[in-house]
Amino acid sequence: MDNTNTSTWQELSRQVAGLCSRIPATAGPAVLARELAVLAPELRFREVLSRGGWYRLGGVVDADNVHLSDHLEAWAERELAVHDEDMVALCDHYAGRGLRATRLTGRTHYLVATTGAGAADFVQIEIEELQEIVSHPLFAAERTPSGIEELIDPRHLDATACAAAAPIGAPFLILRRLTPVAAFLARMRAQKPEAQPIHRFVEAWEASSAGAATQLSNHWVVAVHEHLDRYRQSVLHAAPVAALNGAAPKFAATFGMQGLALHQAMARYDKAAGFPMAWFFHMLTVRSAPYALANAVISDVLEGFQYLPARDIEVVKQWLYQPYAF
Repeated sequence: MDNTNTSTWQELSRQVAGLCSRIPATAGPAVLARELAVLAPELRFREVLSRGGWYRLGGVVDADNVHLSDHLEAWAERELAVHDEDMVALCDHYAGRGLRATRLTGRTHYLVATTGAGAADFVQIEIEELQEIVSHPLFAAERTPSGIEELIDPRHLDATACAAAAPIGAPFLILRRLTPVAAFLARMRAQKPEAQPIHRFVEAWEASSAGAATQLSNHWVVAVHEHLDRYRQSVLHAAPVAALNGAAPKFAATFGMQGLALHQAMARYDKAAGFPMAWFFHMLTVRSAPYALANAVISDVLEGFQYLPARDIEVVKQWLYQPYAF
């Protein structure tokens, strides 16, 4: 499938959104991948990462869990405006009515499919698995909230209590976004003439032993973000996220280690991570390997220890010359 065919990706995005509305959240990623194969048989989607532990503001319900609004912040802002921006008056008006805020607790499933030979030649689909729960009572605090933020998302809220709260309705799936990664990175390139960290990361992958051994999308997803600046111009951001369903390996090396011992520690790390040069790429992202490791490697090279291929040595040197991280 053409990485640059916007209309094709838009149509697939529309179809995936419809698919999410039909499939129960309990179906699981294997079913999602199978259904995606029906929509786009030329692509082979697979789940590489699932991330939970996050939430989004929900709405407002009464004591019987009847929704008064699906958008908590907009509702609170509108009600505060009705009461002339007087938080005390707003709290007095709703005191004793049993109104409660809700949250959407979430887990994101990342499914990818290769579209070409390049490291960035893959399409990434983010599907959110959401569950609405009661978050906290509104207008029942001992003191008046200082503002909208404290009313709708109080910092003192007990995360454990939220996790144990009764759900409202069944969990459901929605499409967060579909991203042809190569096209997105090309758009970023068009914004700025110099390569940004994500571009250098992809280039380093392609130049290193990692790129020769495996596809980038087997081990990474790309967190993308787009916002409008003060001139209403679109600004794009992207960062690699290690596809680790669990903790990263621990780099077992002591300060000052060099030579054969350092090489063995790097080899053990790469084996645990599942691809060559994992220590380097994890150094830039999950921080499970120290930055000092790059200096130690090049010091060994200068002293005649040639335990890395020339291509990998060059990647490390380029990073030392102009460091970047995420």
